[in-house]
Amino acid sequence: MNLNLTLIGQAIAFAVFVWFCMKYVWPPVMQALQERQKKIADGLDAASRANRDLEMAQEQADETLRESKGQAAEILEQAHKRSNQMVEEARDNARQEGERMIANARTEIEQEINRAKEELRAQVARLAIEGAERILESSIDEKKHRELVDKLATEL
Repeated sequence: MNLNLTLIGQAIAFAVFVWFCMKYVWPPVMQALQERQKKIADGLDAASRANRDLEMAQEQADETLRESKGQAAEILEQAHKRSNQMVEEARDNARQEGERMIANARTEIEQEINRAKEELRAQVARLAIEGAERILESSIDEKKHRELVDKLATEL
């Protein structure tokens, strides 16, 4: 056996094997590797997109929570303002009602005073007439004296 012939035969067999692998085995293996790389890259992109989406959703949730807290604080502030306004309105209404009642009471008091004065004038007029009748011991024309007494009452 010749060593050179064996070596050349093995080299040819190796070259045929390499050519066969390059032609029929290597392309499907490379395609499978590329598909796997693509799947891995797509999975990593999807994972990074999911992380970004999660972060954005968290930021949106935080922003919504901040806005909600702000709106709640604003609503509470408006409620406090409205309650203070209602208290002030109630005070004003009570004050106005009290002033109105005082004015009505003063008007009634003035009316009572005027009635009492009129009654006193009438009594004074009667007493004056009775006194004059007793002094004169005669009947006085009441109509004329009534006119005189009314005149005196208005002058007083």
